[in-house]
Amino acid sequence: MKSVKFFVFALLFASQFVFGQSTWKIDAAHSNLMFKVQHLVISEVGGYFREFDGSLVSKNDNDFSGSTINLVAKVASINTDNADRDKHLKSDDFFSAEKYPELKFVSKSFKKVSGNKYALIGDLTIRDVTKQVKLDVEYKGTVKDPWGNTKAGFKLTGAINRFDYNLKWNAMIESGGAVVGKTVKLEANVELAKQK
Repeated sequence: MKSVKFFVFALLFASQFVFGQSTWKIDAAHSNLMFKVQHLVISEVGGYFREFDGSLVSKNDNDFSGSTINLVAKVASINTDNADRDKHLKSDDFFSAEKYPELKFVSKSFKKVSGNKYALIGDLTIRDVTKQVKLDVEYKGTVKDPWGNTKAGFKLTGAINRFDYNLKWNAMIESGGAVVGKTVKLEANVELAKQK
C-alpha cells in the first residue's frame, strides 16, 4: 500500500513539474542579434542578422534559472549596411553562407548570478565548428502587453574569437595591426512571448 501511495505521489509531483513549464518564443519584430568588431585598430564596425528564431523553456515563471534556450540565425541575412562587405562576409573567407546557412546556439546551463543577472553557457555553432561560450544575461522584466500577451525581456552580451570558428580572413595594415580584429563582441536584445 505504501508503494502505491508513493507511486501516486511521485506521479503527481512529476505532472506538476511538467505542466509547470512554460515555452517562450522570440518576438523577432522586437528583438535583435548584433555584433561589433574592431576595424583598422582605431574603430569598430557593427552588423546584425535580420532573420532569426528561437525559444526558451522555463521551469517556472518566477525564476528563469534552469531554462533551456535555442537560437538559430540565417547567415545570409547578415547586414552591415554595406553590400560589398555583406557579400564578403557571406563568402568562404568568413561565414560561407551557401555551405553553412545557419548559425546555431544551444544552451547547456542558465543560472542566476544575483538579482536580475544570469550566466548562460551553451554551444555556439558557426560554419562546421561548435564551441562552448559564456554569455552574460540581464533579465529586463516580465509584462503584459495591451493585447494580453505575456512578454519577457533579456539582454545578452559576450565575445568570441572569430578564428576559433574559421572566420579566417586576416589582412594586415602597415603598422602591423589587423584590418579586422579577432574579437567579435556579441549583443542580443530579446523579447520573448509566452505561448498560451
